[in-house]
Amino acid sequence: MADDRSSGEPIDVLVRSSRELLRPEELVREVTRDIVKDEIRKHLEKTLHDDPKLQHDLKEAVRDLLAARAAEYAAVLRVGTATARLGLAALPPEVRRQLTKDLVDLVSKELGQIVERSL
Repeated sequence: MADDRSSGEPIDVLVRSSRELLRPEELVREVTRDIVKDEIRKHLEKTLHDDPKLQHDLKEAVRDLLAARAAEYAAVLRVGTATARLGLAALPPEVRRQLTKDLVDLVSKELGQIVERSL
């Protein structure tokens, strides 16, 4: 019964959480995984170093992927903008004017803070 009462004590909580953090099987698994990843990384880097054409092709592919992602994000932003404009256009004129004013004020304030932080 004393165990049940002491299980909520702060020191018992700390001991239990420390045991969970330091479980040797978890640490061994994580370290082993890191070692394997490091060895694979070294092997891949050597392979790329030994084949400059493959290294160049990979760099180009990554550059193309990043450009495609940037285009995707730009398209999503344009869709969001068009959707916001559609939502505003569907509002009654007085509500639209007030909401537009509030949005402009908010954006102006945020841009001002960005400029201040960058100086």
